[in-house]
Amino acid sequence: MWENTYDGHLSPNKSLNSQADTMLIDNPDYNSQESLKSSQDTEKSVSYKLQRRLAQNREAARKSRLKKKAYVQELESGRLKLAKLEHEIEKARKQAAYTDLSNTIHGLLPGIVVFEKKYDQWVVEQHKKESELATILQTDASDMELRVFVDGIVNHYQVLFQMKADAAKTDTFNLLYGSWKSPVERLFQWLGGFRPSEVLYILMPRFEPLTDTQVVNLSRLRHTCRQAEDALTQGLDKLEQTLAQSVTINITEGGNYDTHMSSMIEVAESLENFLNQADHLRHQTLQQMSRILTIRQASRGLLALGEYFQRLRVLNSLWSSRACIISS
Repeated sequence: MWENTYDGHLSPNKSLNSQADTMLIDNPDYNSQESLKSSQDTEKSVSYKLQRRLAQNREAARKSRLKKKAYVQELESGRLKLAKLEHEIEKARKQAAYTDLSNTIHGLLPGIVVFEKKYDQWVVEQHKKESELATILQTDASDMELRVFVDGIVNHYQVLFQMKADAAKTDTFNLLYGSWKSPVERLFQWLGGFRPSEVLYILMPRFEPLTDTQVVNLSRLRHTCRQAEDALTQGLDKLEQTLAQSVTINITEGGNYDTHMSSMIEVAESLENFLNQADHLRHQTLQQMSRILTIRQASRGLLALGEYFQRLRVLNSLWSSRACIISS
């Protein structure tokens, strides 16, 4: 009896386990649903991580492509710059060789070659001085301050005249008629430079307004310049006639060749004196002009003179470009 009692009431665990087993047997979907839910959660987590990793990889690949593209562009830019530099070096080398050959062909002496290089530097420095004067002229600078710049430009012209005098000792012909100035500038050239009376005439409108005294003094200065120019021109014409006669006598009468050539060299050496006198007249004209005018009038005149020479050089460049276009 006791055993029956214990069998029926004293084994609750066994009974519960049996009930659970019975539920699992009777409900086979219970276990599979729990497993499926857990599996889906795991798959979602893995899918999110995978997508995030793929997105990170795509972003890294995009940045890598951009870096590679920038690097390639930098290399290409460096290659172009290097090619341009090599081209400029080669062009400069050829230009130097051409200049040396041209100097040899045209018989330019070393002193003239040096002068032409110095003249190019002089033009650059002159433009710088004129720019400084133009700038300070727009301010409320005093006359004393302006005088420093005006005297600086006039003195700089004197530097050019001294350079020409030194080079003339080597080859006066090239200083008078050579290629140190552009063809257009040579068209308006007189004895290796500008004609003072003509420059005064060109600059007169820039001096306005002028007092009666200034008008009279400038007219006298221009008249004096014209007289000196005529005297030098007539002297040069006479010298050229003498030189031509010497050459003609040498051809027609024969005689000692070396003696005739020596006499012609002596005549030709007189050209140096004409060049120096012409430059002296140019320098004196600039000095007298700046004394007659007020300091601001003189400033405007010197700036106009520099602009005049600059426009002649620009006109020559335009003419040369036009000739190149027509020939091509």
